[in-house]
Amino acid sequence: MATVEENLTRVYTINLGRAWLTPQHKRTDRVVNMVREFAEKHMKSDEIKLDQDLNRQIWSRGKTHPPRKVRVKMVKDEDGVVTVSLYEDVPAATEEEKKPEVAAPTETTAAEQPKEEAKPAETEAAGK
Repeated sequence: MATVEENLTRVYTINLGRAWLTPQHKRTDRVVNMVREFAEKHMKSDEIKLDQDLNRQIWSRGKTHPPRKVRVKMVKDEDGVVTVSLYEDVPAATEEEKKPEVAAPTETTAAEQPKEEAKPAETEAAGK
């Protein structure tokens, strides 16, 4: 217990559906307060800072239609300040990039093969 972690990082999905119990014109304000309350409870700190991108995401659809849930990353530094930001999932493409690409043989179908132009001699013979 004597050791204190310098940076504590956690990722959460916060359900914000309870904001719909408040009046319509106060919903997004309530969502911001819900995110702060969630961070206080789970990160055990009173100093909470919301990232600008998270704030834009919450307010993107206006004051009456906030998101139903949001995925956040919470980082607590050595001073006890918790920064809440949007969690951006790293795609699995980095693992795929490590694998060398193997070119598979391509088969051409009749529709993909270039069509040969009819020779003028053949068309004249067919017409006579």
